[in-house]
This record gives sequence, structure tokens and C-alpha cells, in this order.
Amino acid sequence: MGDEMKIEFWSDIICPYCGLMDHRLHLAVSRFRHGDQIQVVHRSFPLHPDLPRTGVSQRKLIEMAGAPVTTVDRILRPIERAAEAEGLTPYRAVDRTLGPTDLAHELLAYATEQGRGNEIWTAMFRAHFGQARKLWTTEEVLGFAADVDLDPDGAAEALHSRRYRARVAADQREAQRLGAHGAPFLVFDGRLAVPGAIGTDELLAVITRAWTEGHPTPQPLPVVGGGTEGRCAPDGCLAPEPSTT
Repeated sequence: MGDEMKIEFWSDIICPYCGLMDHRLHLAVSRFRHGDQIQVVHRSFPLHPDLPRTGVSQRKLIEMAGAPVTTVDRILRPIERAAEAEGLTPYRAVDRTLGPTDLAHELLAYATEQGRGNEIWTAMFRAHFGQARKLWTTEEVLGFAADVDLDPDGAAEALHSRRYRARVAADQREAQRLGAHGAPFLVFDGRLAVPGAIGTDELLAVITRAWTEGHPTPQPLPVVGGGTEGRCAPDGCLAPEPSTT
């Protein structure tokens, strides 16, 4: 049994619940007493691969999906308010455009291979929701890569070759195999799954449960009988009671 625990976090950078959960996961891990032994692995779950590269507004996407216009005030504005209350500001869940994130995910796979996965995932969430940044075309994604100091030649080769496309697709298939129907989707140490967003306290409780199940406290063995001879204790050995016969 290893000392580390792995949290796998499937998400898409245009999913407002995902950006909020990334923030909450950072908070929960920082509050966990074994947080330095937790490995967070970000994995891809693209949600809208068929959107145009030019992007569409959030309001237009709601209309295209046939959802009620009240979705803005009923779902998206509360996400913005929750983010603000938790210190994640600005957080634009409404006033932004959305597009296909295949290229963004391929860059994230490249960043992960460079050992900067967690850092770049968080930076991309902040770029999109904090600045309403568009990340749909090769030029837009490479512009972001330059801003976060990824190697420009390596990033360009990764996107132009499309060599991470299969990895992104495999990530999504794995989440679906585990029961995911969307994002966010989190798996804790391969033993607990959480579909959707939960609060930081609830997240910490799941982390604690997964850790406890994976690192059980040694328990005394059941006693099945007693020996007739003496036994040793930390302060010395006990001799057998003398026979009275």
C-alpha cells in the first residue's frame, strides 16, 4: 500500500462548475492534514465538440440547447455568486463565449507531460472564467501557451501534430466507463466517485473517507485463547503464576 492518494478530476475548461470545483479542490487539499501526499490528476472531458471555432455566446448556447432563458438567473448567476463568496473573482459564467475545447485539451495533455499539468489547468480555468478568454483556435491556444511560459516550439508541435488527440479521447472514454455522463467527475483513489459539483466541506469529507479506507488504522488481533506461560510487557517480563499445588 502506497502512502499517496490519487484524485482524478475529469473536467472541461468551459464548464463553470468545473472551474469552481478546481478552486474547491485546491482548498480542500490544503485543509487536509495529509494534503502533501495527495496527487491530483486532471483528465479531459470535452463537452461541446461541435461548437464553431469562432465560438458562441453563453446565452446563444442556452438558446441552441433549447433550455429556458431563466437558466442564466437560475443556474449561472448563482455559480458566479458562489465563486465570489469563495474568493474566486472575477468569475464570468454568463458573459463569455464557448467553443470546441479539443485543442485546449491537447495543450493541457502536453503541459501534463511537461510536469505542469495542475498548474496549467488552473491557469486555463482562470483565463477563461476570469478574463472570458477564447481558447478555441490554434492561434488562441498557442497565445495562452506563451502567456504561461510553455515552450513555444513544443506547444506548437503538440497542436499541429495532433498527437495528443487520442489521449484526450481515451480520458473521456475512461470516465464514461466509470459511470460519468458529464463533468465535473472526480474519482478518489479508485474507490469513490463524485459526479457533479459539491462544496469544499463535502469535498474534504470525501477525501478524508477515501484516505481512511485506503490507510486503515491497525487494529488489535482477535484473541482466541490464552497461553499458560508468562509474557513480556514494555516494562519487563511477567513470570507465570506459581502453582499452588
